[in-house]
Amino acid sequence: MSRRRTLRPDEEELWQTVARSTNPLHGPGFHAKSDVVTPTTVIPSPPAPLALSPFTLGEGVRTSTAHSLAPILRESLATAPLRMDAKAFGRMTRGKLSPEARIDLHGLTLAEAHPELIRFILNAQSAGLRLVLVITGKGKRGEDTGPIPQRMGALRHQVPQWLRLPPLGQAILQVAEAHLKHGGSGAYYVYLRRG
Repeated sequence: MSRRRTLRPDEEELWQTVARSTNPLHGPGFHAKSDVVTPTTVIPSPPAPLALSPFTLGEGVRTSTAHSLAPILRESLATAPLRMDAKAFGRMTRGKLSPEARIDLHGLTLAEAHPELIRFILNAQSAGLRLVLVITGKGKRGEDTGPIPQRMGALRHQVPQWLRLPPLGQAILQVAEAHLKHGGSGAYYVYLRRG
């Protein structure tokens, strides 16, 4: 417990100046005795019944469109704005362009894969490469024991996010899912900016 000390004359004068310049928050007489409420026994009212829409027995489940689920990874990559040449992008997604370098992140943990990916992308850009392939794998179906479903393939879902964030974000023009001959949904084409 701290002890209170008395204010020195200069501190008292400063405090009075500040106190005179303030306006009361609730107006005069806010803490008057007439405002004090004495506690009484309050009987809680019963909760209002839930408003259910009418239904019939045997009716199918109605689906709600009010979900705010994250979009599927394939859809979010496909709807990303095109920042490279459209003709080159079409050739790349059809598998007509061959990657100049590749990195395989199979078997690495997220903590191991992130620095490897950063090193690979920045070295590829400094070497003047334009198209590289990042192989993540599709992931294995793990044991789903909890009530919240877990996504398959941690690297597959994390790598596109890493590619948008610094220090890699400024080095990359476009990220797209690879063609089947280069790994399909288990790999990504990364089109780099010129250094």
